[in-house]
Amino acid sequence: MMSSLVGAIKDVREGRELLNNLTLRELRSKYKRTALGWAWSMLNPLATIAIYSVIFGTILHGVAPEGNPSGINNFTLYLSCALLTWNFTSSGVQATIPTLVGNANLIKKVYFPRELLIGASVISWMVSFLIELGVLVAVISFTGHMVLQWIPVVLVLVFVQFFLVLGFSLALSALNVYYRDISYLSGIVFQAWMFLTPIVYPIESIDKAGNKHVFIPIKADIWFWHDFPVRFVYKLNPMVHYVTAYRNLLYDGRFPGVSSLVYIGVMTPIVMIFGWSIFRRMIDRVAEEV
Repeated sequence: MMSSLVGAIKDVREGRELLNNLTLRELRSKYKRTALGWAWSMLNPLATIAIYSVIFGTILHGVAPEGNPSGINNFTLYLSCALLTWNFTSSGVQATIPTLVGNANLIKKVYFPRELLIGASVISWMVSFLIELGVLVAVISFTGHMVLQWIPVVLVLVFVQFFLVLGFSLALSALNVYYRDISYLSGIVFQAWMFLTPIVYPIESIDKAGNKHVFIPIKADIWFWHDFPVRFVYKLNPMVHYVTAYRNLLYDGRFPGVSSLVYIGVMTPIVMIFGWSIFRRMIDRVAEEV
């Protein structure tokens, strides 16, 4: 396992020029033949934020907690910190899933580390995420909150999140070669996952939930009460901790909690290694299957 990992890192390092070229290809093709070009990288998230702000903030009367210690009390900014973070994970993974199938001709013609295709796609989405974060930081700064001091920490967090997205992308793109339903199923899963992440609501509402009594079936006509640990299960979701960390930095103006950072630091390498191991196990026959 360790020797394979070292070998993979060596392959990627030796193929860094190809990775650069593939990334440039992804960036150039993303908004090719569009009138607004890269402006869409800002307009798309801004439109999404506007829609969610109207629905959840105005119509459903969503209220954002006051930033501590920033003092900001703005639902749109509170939503933006989480929604942009979520979009990087969701869009990055879902757009990368069909990458191997979509590059079938290239894969059949020449050998190169297939991880480079996945890495290039994820990097292109990270670039979009950084542009969106830049706009958000400018808007927050315009409100009078000095967020610039937290930019280095935010960039480290983006770098770490890149490996979370890469881990999911490696596993699902390889599985999609053999099971094409993955592309369609992922849309349903990510939609549910979004609402299991504190994006349009504060995490405090989950903290108040405590344990819930649920009926557990044993056999026909035999059920029993059981305390379901809502908070514990909910916080197994890594995106809960990423969203919380970004909000702490950008909205609250303080260093993220230790528990969130520890969970991110443990879960992200696990997802990355697990995704890479699935990818390497299934990649040998990919040229035949695509």
